Amino acid sequence: MSRTSFDKTPMSNRIHIAVLGRMNAGKSSLINAICGQDVSVVSPVAGTTTDIVYKAMEIHGLGPVVFIDTPGIDDESVLAEARAARTQRAINKADMALVVVDAVCDMGEPEGTLLAGLDARRIPYIVAVSKIDIKPSIEPLRYATQVYVSAATGEGIARLIESIRTLASRPGTCDEPPIVGDLLAHGDTVVLVIPEDAEAPKGRLILPQVQTIRDILDHNAVATAMRVAQLEAASADPSFRPRLVITDSQAFREVDAIVPGAIDLTSFSILFARHKGDLELLARGARAIDTLKPGDNVLIAEACTHHPIDDDIGTVKIPRLLNRKVGGELAFEWRRGADFPADLARFRLVVHCGGCMLNRREMVSRLGAVEDTGVPVTNYGMTIAACLGILPRALRPFGLGTE
Repeated sequence: MSRTSFDKTPMSNRIHIAVLGRMNAGKSSLINAICGQDVSVVSPVAGTTTDIVYKAMEIHGLGPVVFIDTPGIDDESVLAEARAARTQRAINKADMALVVVDAVCDMGEPEGTLLAGLDARRIPYIVAVSKIDIKPSIEPLRYATQVYVSAATGEGIARLIESIRTLASRPGTCDEPPIVGDLLAHGDTVVLVIPEDAEAPKGRLILPQVQTIRDILDHNAVATAMRVAQLEAASADPSFRPRLVITDSQAFREVDAIVPGAIDLTSFSILFARHKGDLELLARGARAIDTLKPGDNVLIAEACTHHPIDDDIGTVKIPRLLNRKVGGELAFEWRRGADFPADLARFRLVVHCGGCMLNRREMVSRLGAVEDTGVPVTNYGMTIAACLGILPRALRPFGLGTE
């Protein structure tokens, strides 16, 4: 992979590696040593890293990754609570963790608590014992994956990188379901309906569309993209028999009316519900829309941040559809980017975007937090399909349409 290609890999498609440990344990120095450049500010003063720092790179034989440098887990400053919250958000994104232990200080209660938390959340980790140039002799730790390193001399860095590659390659560590390829056979034709979108970057497709096309091609199927009017003309031909039609959710009504009922139909957003999260959980949440009543609190969450347009899907279209569905006004709240609330129990429904800007681990963490409160959660595409009465058809390609 060339430098140009891995630099363009979206953050959501990279393996996320959280680098955790006490203040001055050598986290930032270790990241700099792995990356071969000064990415994070280092200093002998404890607590130099006060915010989250991301460094994207490629590990040969593994692919694009991003290291997440975090504040010390033993921070007791006046900003400790805010920094701990940021570290927790980093852990929510982590496919794996690199726990840095200062050889001079040895293991202690902070590390023990951290590792127990990672174990509870099934986040695999490597323990990196740092500063062995200062204290070369240390009693072996009881953790299966541990590497002894020195950022100052480079000793052990190659072994650490190899350990990262090995751990990330284990089944279950960084696995991601296909977007659509497992639903297709060799040579199948897939029609992608891409209406004009005022919020899409000029002259480009949006990320879910690009990734879906790539997945179709990677599974030896044929991708054909068209607008709604072109789809209507194509459907008039008796030979029009694609294996699947995938539409932008905002065109669900028109596309459902055009595509013959015998042909499977779904949306990009619903495909990403499975690719990034838990399709069955989100399907149950969509069915719970029928239980809403006027006045209920509904959270609408978007992973990316953008300035909403006049007819924005999250702030205008979905609230309008939901209000019409329940026959009255719901009480909506909106969160964007990393601003995902902790007090979820006060909502009757959470509606999340497709999550194309999140990695799977963070989306699963968000969905799990909602599920733990017992609040139904769904996504944009399923919400639109449910409000239009076509949810069973939209879920049929996944074997969930009749549940």
